[in-house]
Amino acid sequence: MKAVKVGLIGFGTVGAGVVKAFQQNSELLARRLGGPVELVRIADLDIVTPRPVTVDPDLLTTDAAAVLNDPEISIVIELIGGYEPARRFVLQAIASGKHVVTANKALLALHGEEIFPAAERAGVDVMFEAAVGGGIPIISAIKENLGVNRFQSVFGILNGTCNYILTRMTEEGEDFARVLTDAQAKGYAEADPTFDVEGIDTAHKLALLCSLCFGTRIDFQTIYTEGITRITALDIQYAREFGYKFKLLAIGKQNDGQIEARVHPTMLPLEHPLAKVDGVFNGVRLVGDFVGPVMLYGYGAGMDATASAVLGDVMAIVRNIRAGIGTRTPAMGCPQAAVQHLAVKPMDALSSSYYLRVFVKDQPGVLAQIAGVLGRHRISIESMIQPHRHEADAVPIVLMTHEAVERDVRAALTEIDQLPAICGNSLLVRIENELS
Repeated sequence: MKAVKVGLIGFGTVGAGVVKAFQQNSELLARRLGGPVELVRIADLDIVTPRPVTVDPDLLTTDAAAVLNDPEISIVIELIGGYEPARRFVLQAIASGKHVVTANKALLALHGEEIFPAAERAGVDVMFEAAVGGGIPIISAIKENLGVNRFQSVFGILNGTCNYILTRMTEEGEDFARVLTDAQAKGYAEADPTFDVEGIDTAHKLALLCSLCFGTRIDFQTIYTEGITRITALDIQYAREFGYKFKLLAIGKQNDGQIEARVHPTMLPLEHPLAKVDGVFNGVRLVGDFVGPVMLYGYGAGMDATASAVLGDVMAIVRNIRAGIGTRTPAMGCPQAAVQHLAVKPMDALSSSYYLRVFVKDQPGVLAQIAGVLGRHRISIESMIQPHRHEADAVPIVLMTHEAVERDVRAALTEIDQLPAICGNSLLVRIENELS
């Protein structure tokens, strides 16, 4: 049987993992696909730096056009990341009638509205299992096996760097800056960790998950995004006393024709399944109207786990090619004409319970002032911790509220922060108690 030929653009860490998988499991691929699949060209600007795999030099090129213009190549794997020239390469591959496999969540979150319709018009696949959750097969699960469900919610721990940092802070009582430095030394965090620790990477992934689960287009820029840099070891300690754990959570919900799409530090009950996802692992929890709650867990990044997802997409496309059926499942799980336009709920309208931490001067009557401000803004206190003095003149007051509206809580905190007895800005963290 004639081999299906594949080209790779991007020979970094994940690209090396893809090459390793082709080399190590080529016979397995051929057996499971009923014929050979060959990686025939690898393009990267740097083809000199040693990789953890050995490659025939004849396969290497610094010119992406050698992949994009090769009529023998049916599938292009894009692993260069970023927006440009990745966008241009993907669109060129589509225009040439080639199927595309990518791990580029940032590209699809910002330019999917251009890329997915182009693929549908050209009758080719754009598959991106590796873009969300690394080796966790969440994309195919949503589009295929769980496709009959109306999804009520999708919650995700989608960034291994943040999860590693919060886990270390929880287990060892260390502060953020120290753990981040150690994570960088161990290769778990980038030299510039902004995309990770400020929640941007997670928001890219949530944009894709919400689009798939709710059949809509989510503008990445409408997703409320907040990172973990303000969380301290003391906050983690107080959360544990309340029976909660901090996670950077991606939250998508569908209610009354609106979508909640938000990324922020979240307090979860200790018994919540996602509270048990620690270290560099990722977890995604879906709730569908027929299947109920479903959770997938595994490595969210790394050379081998991500390569597994990339090759899974390649295999799905090869099966389509060999069956002569072309594109079988649309990129977003439904034809572009069926995509709905649902509004993203404003963050100010969110209703939640809240964790509030305020440092105050050790003076009589301060707690009464804070309670008075909260009461005027229709916020009631569920429980409170008033620990011992933290610094020379600063005492932390830690509160958990009953459910309140975000705009009211923010207005109250703005007023509280202006009280003479307040030392520095207060901290607000949202709480998710739902286990179903």
